Amino acid sequence: MSVEAWIIFALFWVVFVTTPGPNAVNCISNGMNLGFPRAMIGVLGILTQASLFLILSAFGITALIATSEAAFTVVKLIGAAFLIYLGLRGIKHAKTPVTVDERPARSVYLRAFAIATINPKSVAGYLAAFSQFVQPNVPIWDQMLVIFPTALTLTAISYTGFTALGAGLGRAALGAVFNVWFRRIMGVCFIIYGLLLGTSTAPLHKV
Repeated sequence: MSVEAWIIFALFWVVFVTTPGPNAVNCISNGMNLGFPRAMIGVLGILTQASLFLILSAFGITALIATSEAAFTVVKLIGAAFLIYLGLRGIKHAKTPVTVDERPARSVYLRAFAIATINPKSVAGYLAAFSQFVQPNVPIWDQMLVIFPTALTLTAISYTGFTALGAGLGRAALGAVFNVWFRRIMGVCFIIYGLLLGTSTAPLHKV
């Protein structure tokens, strides 16, 4: 990958991971409820998903999923139900005081991994990256040596920022009302993402 191609890819990935979506909402929520150190376990879950999708993309598996209507429909419906459930649960518990959650680290990690995996933005983004930036005449694993660290570094920076934002809001002296409404808004965001996921169509090879 040339320097020019790398710059274009890096700019694409910055936009991809900084555009608010289910992952960002989950990171903000984790930061508010868990505190920054424990919430970073969720970022680790996202990075695990990113690593997996990069590897699967290299083998063309995500493209196979995207072109299979049945497989995409199953993933779409499961993802929609899960996100809507998280949204409704967040709204229901919005008045619960923001405290350090005692959820096991494994629960935080698996929830973040699940949200990242079912996010349709992930499938579309990785397909776009590999359809537009991977050069067919260059060995794929040679290109992965550049793509892999670039994508993971930018992903880590972005979602660490969202987590820090949530942790800061959780500690801000803005009153209980602000926290209640902010958490309700986060819940609504999850529901909206779930509805969009449930009514979306399979992504094309070119996004």
